[in-house]
Amino acid sequence: MRSKSSLLFLLQWWILAALSLLLPQSESARQAFRRDPGHPHWHHNAFLDVRDSVRSDVRRMLHTRAEVPFQVPLEVNVVLIGLNGDGGYRYAVDPQKFEGFLRDSFPSHRPSCLETGEPLDIEHHMVFNTFPAGQPELIALEKALKEAMISAGTARETEFGREVPLFEVEATIVEPIFQKLYSYIFDIDNVGFSAPEIDKPAPTAIFIVNFDKVRMDPRNKDIDLDSLMYGQISRLSDEDMQKQEGDYIYRYRYNGGGASQVWLSSGRFVVIDLSAGPCTYGKIETEEGSVSPRTVPRIRNVMFPRGFGSLRDHTSHDNFMGHLAALIATTVEHVIAPDVKFETVDLTTRLLIPIIVLQNHNRYNIMDKGHNYSIDVTAIEAEVKKLVHEGQELVIVGGSHALHRHEKLAIAVSKAMRGHSLQETKKDGRFHVHTKTFLDGAILKEEMERSADVLAAGLLEVADPSLSNKFFLRQDWMNWMDGADGSGDSILKHKPLWAFHESKGNKARKKVAEKKKGDLHRTYGTRVIPVFVLSLADVDPHLLMEEESLVWTSKDVVIVLQHQSEKIPLSYVSETDRRHALPLQAQQHIVAGIASALGGLSAPYEKASHVHERPVVNWLWATGCHPFGPFSNSSQISQMLLDVALRNTIYARVDSALRKIRDTSETVQSFAAEYLKTPLGEPVKGKKNKTTTELWLEKFYKKTTNLPEPFPHELVERLEKYLDSLEEQLVDLSSLLYDHRLQDAHMNSSDIFQSAMFTQQYVDHVLVGEREKMRCCDIEYKYPVQSSQTFVYGGILLAGFLVYFVVIFFSSPPGR
Repeated sequence: MRSKSSLLFLLQWWILAALSLLLPQSESARQAFRRDPGHPHWHHNAFLDVRDSVRSDVRRMLHTRAEVPFQVPLEVNVVLIGLNGDGGYRYAVDPQKFEGFLRDSFPSHRPSCLETGEPLDIEHHMVFNTFPAGQPELIALEKALKEAMISAGTARETEFGREVPLFEVEATIVEPIFQKLYSYIFDIDNVGFSAPEIDKPAPTAIFIVNFDKVRMDPRNKDIDLDSLMYGQISRLSDEDMQKQEGDYIYRYRYNGGGASQVWLSSGRFVVIDLSAGPCTYGKIETEEGSVSPRTVPRIRNVMFPRGFGSLRDHTSHDNFMGHLAALIATTVEHVIAPDVKFETVDLTTRLLIPIIVLQNHNRYNIMDKGHNYSIDVTAIEAEVKKLVHEGQELVIVGGSHALHRHEKLAIAVSKAMRGHSLQETKKDGRFHVHTKTFLDGAILKEEMERSADVLAAGLLEVADPSLSNKFFLRQDWMNWMDGADGSGDSILKHKPLWAFHESKGNKARKKVAEKKKGDLHRTYGTRVIPVFVLSLADVDPHLLMEEESLVWTSKDVVIVLQHQSEKIPLSYVSETDRRHALPLQAQQHIVAGIASALGGLSAPYEKASHVHERPVVNWLWATGCHPFGPFSNSSQISQMLLDVALRNTIYARVDSALRKIRDTSETVQSFAAEYLKTPLGEPVKGKKNKTTTELWLEKFYKKTTNLPEPFPHELVERLEKYLDSLEEQLVDLSSLLYDHRLQDAHMNSSDIFQSAMFTQQYVDHVLVGEREKMRCCDIEYKYPVQSSQTFVYGGILLAGFLVYFVVIFFSSPPGR
């Protein structure tokens, strides 16, 4: 009996253990964001497919002087949420076909510089990855949005003009659930990369969302979304299809900014919600860049292109795919790979940002903490640290100064005040003309530079970026004379700086290279970017800077306006509400100005237009986690834009290096055209021991002669070797940028720029010496009296005439 009872007890124990193991699995199986077998994986290996084309373009650019931009693959991941027959209208998009359509319609993108209007010598080879998200993740997102919806009155439908309930969603509340989806898809557990972890593949994602508005209607409490996470989603009848809009409207606001259905997150993804809105915002009485209900495609227009009584056709589906692809292209051009605001080559190791508050009153001090008007220098420093590469020291200091004690600066502020006439339509329907005063930042900077005040003119003088470009290196120039004849050239034979830089994991094995005479090494220069905050009192309550902004930025200075007015109405509107500027709060504008001056960041709504010869605007991405523009309300910078800023510094160096290489090539070619060609245009070749066959081959095929040359042939070979090594570095740089190894790419670009600069100076130095040698002689061209060339050319001419007459003689018909 005891044995039976013990067996029964063991059997019961095993059953309970099995049930205890099965229960958590069943509970966890109902959860979303589980990395079960079969969940979508992110593949990051496209550079292997384009490496040969990148190398070919680099070789053609360096060795043939062709105007070929430097190719950098850029990978964009498009995640389709609710577009697998499980979202609104049960609409489905084929990921493979859509990926191929994106690849064919948007194969490359070349950013430009807003300051010059010229395109950069860098071109992005677009690589698109498109894959759908699962049903559990879709239901989890719908559940989060349903809980975050807050009633905001009513809104009018665009198509029918009905008043329907309006709900608003604070994007910062639902952003963590989207970040969780991002981590789930790309197998990244942490929210963002810290500085030591930034040199690893960091995917960029575009979330295209199509929610079922009926399922997540906040007024309907009967629907259990948890049961639909792994359940069967029912099909829709024609009547249900017509009710998919849910008779309500919802839209997003990021940190209380403008209403939108697209927003830029604080991470490395953007959200495009096709079921939200539609939203309208832009500038009053200006069509350029305005966002309308037709800007973002809506699936209802695809399903019912001519109203609810019609059916969808293939044409509407193709139009929807094209509209969606154009929307993704706009996102790439404005957010993922935007234009560069300022192209500044910064190779200093220290960055100094003095925040100088100039105030004409004693009522308050914005440097004091704990007030609504206060600026947080610690928070500003935390944001700016993300904009600099590792190894660059950042120093931010702040202080307040009375403007009446700096009379030159007070005069400069007074001279910078400008006014222009403005015509506005009032409620009575008539135009009213009035004069609007504004502060001109360009004039203020010029007046500050001319002033004798050290606080402004001194800082602006040392803030000139050309100073760091001129003095950031030291070189023993006497080594040129010592090594000009030998093979150990001090410019072209030094080891590259980035060759000594290894990854973080190999720090223990890293050896310090000994500096030899003639090696390049950086000096510890300091770049200064002064920030002037004008805290003014008793001024026009509607005083702004140009373009209705509170900040003006150049590549070396930031000027911010601050005064006591609470709200200033702007000529920008979001839905039916006018946007207002808050001149009392200056922190957002300080961050925006430093991001533009330091990282070259342009506002996500600006883009250079070569047709218009000016920057054009598109307000679609004016909302989100960035400090730019009237529709944003954030003092933080998205991680995606931080990546753009770090890449901009690399692009500036590479672009400048490639231009110097082209200038060097042009200098060598002009010297060759002047001294190294015969009167017949044949290039001169150096003396070498060649066989008779090689000499005849050069004479008749290569069209070269063996005359003496005034330019040393060894220097040409040395330049060719330099171009070959530069080719390898550029290919490696393209790979590093694709893999998001920004620190290694930073070191690589520094070495490329340094080598290009000193090679240009070296070539100029050698050519000056060669021209000095040629000054003692005059080159005269005359035919030699006794030369084998004359007899050879004469023999060829006579042989040609003989063959011609023989052919004519035998081909003519016999006479009758």
